[in-house]
Amino acid sequence: MSNREGASYGSLRIDVEQSRRMSEMTITYYDRMAETYWDGTRDHDVSQNYAALLDAIETDPPYSILDLGCGPGRDLRHFRSLGHYAVGLDGSKEFVAMARSYSGCEVLHQDFLAMALPESRFDGVFANASLFHVPSQELPRVLLELSETLRPRGVLFCSNPRGDNEEGFSSGRYNCFFDLDTWRNYVRAAGFFEVGHYYRPPGLPRHQQPWLATVWRKGLSATRRGRAPSRS
Repeated sequence: MSNREGASYGSLRIDVEQSRRMSEMTITYYDRMAETYWDGTRDHDVSQNYAALLDAIETDPPYSILDLGCGPGRDLRHFRSLGHYAVGLDGSKEFVAMARSYSGCEVLHQDFLAMALPESRFDGVFANASLFHVPSQELPRVLLELSETLRPRGVLFCSNPRGDNEEGFSSGRYNCFFDLDTWRNYVRAAGFFEVGHYYRPPGLPRHQQPWLATVWRKGLSATRRGRAPSRS
């Protein structure tokens, strides 16, 4: 996980306006690269991640699922094919148009840093390769918003590239690369408890598994917290 052009974790302090600009630059990247991104990801096998989310949901199907950072709609289409009610959300207008056409699902055009989500609406949130674009200072608030849109004991699935707690711009996008302990601190502070975690791709040595997948359940009494977890 070396050679990333990012500031070391804990040393970066950004204000709200800077966060917005960083998010806008990341969205602009995806708008510009939408077709290339789709060509490179449409055939990725993420069946392990689908199963991790769906197996953790406790209610009876069909489920109501928010695909956070849905991209061109690959995963939306899969969830719909299983009979679930899937809603996408993405900040890229190009992705939103592609996802609506490809999946036939409702897709919200919203920036992660300015979401307007209904309370207690979803059984699961599928955040596959998306939340790592949220600056660390904004992450506690975003996770709380995801908790609030989940029903009681709803499930949050996340898959993020792992690293040594560094963040910054790389290849035109803002990225955060957390290790497991730091990621746990953030998600637990938002009122979730861990169901499980694993590394991807499956069947490879750990140093060849750059992705960290985690599964979380909304606690019964998640409360708002106004500060980020300890960086000690």
